[in-house]
Amino acid sequence: MVALATRLGVTVGTAESLTGGAVASEIVTVAGASSCFEGAVVSYSHAAKERVLGVSHELLERVGAVDAEVAEAMARGARTALGVDWSVSTTGVAGPEPHDGHPVGTVFVGVSGPTGDFSQRLTLTGDRAGIRAATVARAIDILTTQIAFTANA
Repeated sequence: MVALATRLGVTVGTAESLTGGAVASEIVTVAGASSCFEGAVVSYSHAAKERVLGVSHELLERVGAVDAEVAEAMARGARTALGVDWSVSTTGVAGPEPHDGHPVGTVFVGVSGPTGDFSQRLTLTGDRAGIRAATVARAIDILTTQIAFTANA
């Protein structure tokens, strides 16, 4: 993702809930990440999602934090807050218990970019650490795919 974003001259950022900054951490393990990566927002609570990312209180009350619309709103909010071309968000249930009626492993990854907002639902298995690690890998893959698709469109 870093090589692609750098080659295309685009900037990226993250908005993370269940991954708690792990997506950003993984991105910056790549030498040269500073050429495209601007920063991250870790918004674990509803209040942080509202205050920092501008996710609407009404949306969170209506659907909870684990939802496609929330993932998209988080990504859109990070894109605005960080002033980046692309952002990726993560929200979901890493476990060990279900949350708001969603089983463990229910994850939504959101992407916001020049062509609009998009989200993808993931159904993952494993323990808390495994679900979080899989989410990090999938979020970066999803973001990379969206950037590449737009560049080739």
